[in-house]
Amino acid sequence: MKKVLYCFAVFSANWAYGQIIIQPPTSVNFEYDEAGNQKYRGDGVLSRNQNVGLEQTYILDSSDAPTTSAVLTEQEFWNNIGIYPVPVKDILTIDWTENVNDLISSVGLYQQSTVHWVFQSEKIPSLNRKLQINMSKQYMGVYILVFTLKDGRRVSKNITKL
Repeated sequence: MKKVLYCFAVFSANWAYGQIIIQPPTSVNFEYDEAGNQKYRGDGVLSRNQNVGLEQTYILDSSDAPTTSAVLTEQEFWNNIGIYPVPVKDILTIDWTENVNDLISSVGLYQQSTVHWVFQSEKIPSLNRKLQINMSKQYMGVYILVFTLKDGRRVSKNITKL
C-alpha cells in the first residue's frame, strides 16, 4: 500500500508541475512630451491605440447641439488668443478674437510658486476682448494664465516675468 501511495504522490507531483503556466515577462511603456511630463503609461499596444486621435474639443455655441455648432481644438483656441510680450516686463496684453469671445467665462493669472492670484475677472463682455495686466510690481518668475470656459473646462498657459 505504501508503494502505491508513493507512486501516486510522485506521479501527481510531476503532473502538477507540468500544469504550472509561466507568465511571459510584461513591460510597462512610458511616453513623455518635450517638457518631460508623462503623457502615456501602459503595458499594451491595444490600450495605447484606443487613445490615438483623441483631442479635447471646445464647442463655440453651447446652446446648439454639438452636431450643428462649430468645434475648436485646444490648438485652434490658442490660435485665437494673442498674448504679448512674452516674456513680460511691465504690461501683459491679452486679446482674443470674436470666435472665442462667447466661449470664455473668466480669465485669471496666478503666480506658480505661491498660487497667489494676480488677476481674476469674470465679466468678459465688459473687457471688450482685450485685457492689460500691470506686472511691473510682481516678482520675476513663472505665472499661469487660465481661461475658464463656459462648459467648465480650464485652459492654461505659462507666462514668464522678467
